[in-house]
Amino acid sequence: MTSKLMIVYFAVSLYDWGMYVGRVSGNVVATIKHAAFNGRKLLIVDKLGEDGEPTGGYDICVDMAQAGVGDKVLVLDEGNGARQVLNMKVAPVRAVIVGIVDDVTIP
Repeated sequence: MTSKLMIVYFAVSLYDWGMYVGRVSGNVVATIKHAAFNGRKLLIVDKLGEDGEPTGGYDICVDMAQAGVGDKVLVLDEGNGARQVLNMKVAPVRAVIVGIVDDVTIP
């Protein structure tokens, strides 16, 4: 079952916490890759600004939330935290999809 999140922005942006909201724009297929990625789905995530529009940046993320192309997602973009989510002490991982976002409300 896919986890769903409702995110509410407060005065401090998620970017200040090493997290951001993005939209999945594609899959990554790699026949040769680091062993840490074996059996893990890799997705391209476009970063979204507070207005919900793409900022022009993107990350390749390990998917931990069963996301798909077109989904709005919550990304943890901090290497140590990402490795903790994956339960790996050593891995070339920086960004992990940790949730699927239903709605974003900016007060």
